[in-house]
This record gives sequence, C-alpha cells and structure tokens, in this order.
Amino acid sequence: MGKVRRLFVCSSCGRTSGQWAGRCASCAAWGTISEQIVSAGASGAGCSAGVAAAVVTLGPQAEERRIGTGFAGVDRVLGGGLVPGSVVLLAGAPGIGKSTLLLQLASRLTSAGHPCLIASGEEGRAQVAARARRLGLDGERLSFAPGRELGDVLATAEAAPPAVLIVDSVHTIRDSATESLVGGPAQVRGCVDALVGLAKRLNMTVLLVGHVTKAGDVAGPRTVEHAVDVLLSFEGDARSGRRVLVGGKNRFGPEGEVAWFEMGPGGLVEKDGVVDVSGDPEPGCAVALALAGRRALAIEVQALVVPTDGPPRRQVSGLDARRFHILAAVADRATGARLVRSELFGASAGGLRLDEPGVDLAVAAALVSAGCGAPPPPATGFVGEVSLSGAIRPVGALEQRASAAEAAGLERIVCARADASRGARAARGVRLEGVDHLREAVSWSLAKRAVPALYGH
Repeated sequence: MGKVRRLFVCSSCGRTSGQWAGRCASCAAWGTISEQIVSAGASGAGCSAGVAAAVVTLGPQAEERRIGTGFAGVDRVLGGGLVPGSVVLLAGAPGIGKSTLLLQLASRLTSAGHPCLIASGEEGRAQVAARARRLGLDGERLSFAPGRELGDVLATAEAAPPAVLIVDSVHTIRDSATESLVGGPAQVRGCVDALVGLAKRLNMTVLLVGHVTKAGDVAGPRTVEHAVDVLLSFEGDARSGRRVLVGGKNRFGPEGEVAWFEMGPGGLVEKDGVVDVSGDPEPGCAVALALAGRRALAIEVQALVVPTDGPPRRQVSGLDARRFHILAAVADRATGARLVRSELFGASAGGLRLDEPGVDLAVAAALVSAGCGAPPPPATGFVGEVSLSGAIRPVGALEQRASAAEAAGLERIVCARADASRGARAARGVRLEGVDHLREAVSWSLAKRAVPALYGH
C-alpha cells in the first residue's frame, strides 16, 4: 500500500501545495484552500509492469451516434442529442425545475428504447415516484437507485448498465473513500471523477445535476466544469413559468444555444422563444436583437431611471452588471441624460441572460429613453456594440438578426453603418438604418433630454 500524505488543494483553480494558506498563490482567491488526503502509490512505471500502452491513430471513425431526448430544443442545445460516453452537467438555482426536466427526459428516453437509471441523493423513491405521478409519467418504466453512497450508485449502474444515468445531485452523493463533508470540494471532485470514468468505461451517458452559488456559478471546484463534456444552465424566475435552457461548454456542438420552456401543472412544455414586442413602445423599453447560439431572438430590454439625492443604486436582472454601468456612463456623456446622478435599474424580458456585445445599443437606448421620458420609435430594433467614445461598432450575423426582427413584426433595425451597408441583402423586409454614434441612434430622444418633471429644471 502506498504512503498516505496530505495535500492542500485550491477549489477555485485546483493548485496543490504541501501546506495550508489563507490565500491561493496562483489565483489569489481567499479561503478556497482545503485539505485532501491522497495515497501515493507506486509510480506509473512500476504500475505498468512492463506492459506497453497500445498506440492508436486518429484516422476515420464510425459516424458519431446521437440519442434523441424527445425535446427538440434540448437536442439543439446539445448539438444534436446526447452522445454515448459523455457527461453532462445541468446547473440551476433551487426550485427552477432541474429535477422535473430530467425526470421528463428520462421518461421520453425510456419510451424510445433507451433505459435510464435515476440516482437521487436529495429525494427518496417515494418522492420521485410522487413527482412522476403529478407529471403524468409512467413510473413503472423508470429505474431508481436508492442511497447516497457513490459506491452503491456505481455498483447498480455496472450490474445492469443503462443508456443514461441521472445523478441528482452530484453535490449530495458521498464518496466514503474521501474524508470530508458531503458537498465539499474534495467530495465533489472525487464523485465527478468516478462518474466520468464510469461513463467512458461503459460508454453510457451521465447527466449530473449541479448546485449554483449566489453569484450564479456552479458550486464546488472549478475542475468540475473542466471534467464534464457539456455544461448546461437552467435559468428563469422561479415565481414565473418561463424557463430557459442555455448551453455553455460543449465538446460536441456549438455553445450558446437556447431552448425555451413553460412550467405548468403537467411539467415543462417547450415554447418557440419568441417574446411579444408588439404594441406601442413605452419610455425605458427597447428591443434588442440578440444572438443565442446560431439563432437570434428579439428581446425587450427595460430600464428605469430614478433621480436621487443620496448615493445612487444600480441593480440589473438578466444583463451584465458591469457592462450596464459602463453603458450608462457612455450614454450620460453622449446625450446629457443625467444618468450618473440617478438610480438605475435594468432587466431583460423573458428570463434570458443577455451578455453579447450586440445588445449594447439596445441597453443604451433603453437607458436614454427612461432618462428623457421619450419612447423609442415603434417597430424598431437595436443592434450594435457601443464603444467608450459612443461610437457604434458592427457585430455581424445580421441575417439571423433580421430574420428575428421580421418574425417579431419589426420594420426597422438601427445598427452600425458598416453592418447596414453589408447587410442590405440580408435585411429582407426590414429596413436598416446605419448610424456612427450613439447620438444618432437616440436622436429621437435628444429634444426631450431635459424633462423638468424628471430633473426639477
């Protein structure tokens, strides 16, 4: 048996050291270093016992096989379906519907001839069965592995290998070989490593449910995100019915694809993702044409500007907070809308997180509109990146954005002049209006930028 030794591992970057420290010397994070007990066995040369490793080539292989989930949107986010031998991590806030989505996926996969095994460390068999009955699913066809021990889950999966193994959640499964608390960095890292090895060895797909922190990041060490093949985020407001499945890291397909769902009494139902932007525009609302993977969506961006005498608050939902603050400063300097001295609030409609540069112009237009009290022109969408000087930069993919604008009933797109000149053919029935600066894009608001009722002039 190898000698047992103690290592201290940073849960943020994975750096190991021989002694504990309050701050990681690699990533400079505080309080992320924890102790891990490892066994230093024989060296790799001794373990090989003189057996040479087989050498393979990267020549043509058989066509990659995919497993359809029964949800067209989920298949699109995954890049065409589940890949045998892959590990998918689904992360989301508590109560958002992760377990419901995976239970519906398991039912559809089993009905299609791909047996699934559900291992739950959070709920017992009776609780999972009750949820299946509420959703109208046939629980008799679903297999369940009781217990929270990693060894039990692995033994059950190896005894009768399913096509898909669902672990809900990886933060509640316990590896008895690791002397740390359940959900700790060492426990999560060990469980994920064992499940990844199981998936590769038996060529089965493993779906993991992951917890998230208050900041929205996946809980646990960053090495978990590196170990899995696909990282999905399930987002939305738990108090509303709209849910959004967003593809992040994907080794088998494009990143950033989106699928929309509506939560109802019978579970999650797929929606087309089109947000209603019709009707008369109101101050503080602008339509952004945002890219979501290979598609574009027309999403309403909302802003609220409230004058204050004290320190101004800044709060956003669905938008990049740092980018929102920068755009407020640029819009204030370019149009004189007095945004810096006001409380600012921003949000995106539909629960989709918007963080691509193409939504900059829509966010700035919403802020200026809210500050001056003038609504944007009707049936108008905004596309463009805003620089610190207020110049509008091209973002491309105008054909997809024009298609989304046409589907949403828009008649005009305000964009960078370079995009307007290049995308004349892609615009179809939508008129492109090219601008060079933010002042041109919000010229409809400049006559009202100083409203006495709002600023007390």
